[in-house]
Amino acid sequence: MQIELKVNGQAVSADVPPNTLLVQFIREHLRLTGTHVGCDTAQCGACTVMADGRSIKSCNVLAVQMAGSDITTIEGVAAPDGTLHPVQAAFKECHGLQCGYCTPGMVMSSIDLLQHHPKASEHEIRELLEGNICRCTGYQNIVKAIQTAQAAMAA
Repeated sequence: MQIELKVNGQAVSADVPPNTLLVQFIREHLRLTGTHVGCDTAQCGACTVMADGRSIKSCNVLAVQMAGSDITTIEGVAAPDGTLHPVQAAFKECHGLQCGYCTPGMVMSSIDLLQHHPKASEHEIRELLEGNICRCTGYQNIVKAIQTAQAAMAA
């Protein structure tokens, strides 16, 4: 099937089998490997991307379902000059990662969280991150990073 969409601000047109998952399309067709495949069941959040301004788990949506959408992957979050998004900068500053496998999805979910809940409390942040699993950090520095980004984005 022929699909047309925007990925990281660039128009993309491709012929894909109808059963191609969005995560497969992103990683294998577009070679944007920052979006990770974790569980393949939409449980871990490693595959999280933004679709039309909302975070989605790209392992449970077909690429053809996203025709006409505006997709942002972790590769498209930083400014064109390389300046990190406030969430990326906060994850770096607060060491909100350990092995880094969950980090792209965690960053994407955090951006969505802060866009839609700019005044979220620590409890709300923890609750809103439920769909993202980190097996390394214990979430302390992830929550601290989100709070740091929250303050930076409010300023």
